[in-house]
Amino acid sequence: KVKLPQNPTKLRKSITPGTVLILLSGRFKGKRAIFLKQLESGLLMITGPYEVNGVPLRRVNQRYVIATSTKIPLPSLSLDKFQDDYFRPQESKKKFGKKQDDEFFASDTEELKKPELPAEYFQNQKEVDGVIVSGLDEIYKGYLGNKFTLNDGDRPHLMKF
Repeated sequence: KVKLPQNPTKLRKSITPGTVLILLSGRFKGKRAIFLKQLESGLLMITGPYEVNGVPLRRVNQRYVIATSTKIPLPSLSLDKFQDDYFRPQESKKKFGKKQDDEFFASDTEELKKPELPAEYFQNQKEVDGVIVSGLDEIYKGYLGNKFTLNDGDRPHLMKF
């Protein structure tokens, strides 16, 4: 069989840099985030900003977001260092294979802990958020900080996002 080349994912017309997105699934379900750019894999790079609503720089599939009509003016940001490799988890050095009895019953609590993120991640988050937050007024900060929810009687198919 011949493997066909994968075409790049088309970006929805409603999603442009600075568009506020509503996240539909995952840990940050219902939160609003700002779209920054599309990565080579087709995923969207977003940020909360973290200071405002706790959503860090992350990748999201565009199927799991709703684009709103709210646009936030983005200052000139250098996002060239953020590629798909930046977001991939680091390789673990855990050995796979058969364990001996003493290894099997030993407590692996140290090995099961999540690896610490490098300081570079936190520095990059502060740089990006600092530039974005400096351009936000209190109305936008309040809007981004609120979760999107539906109440009884709300008709999402009639809503204008």
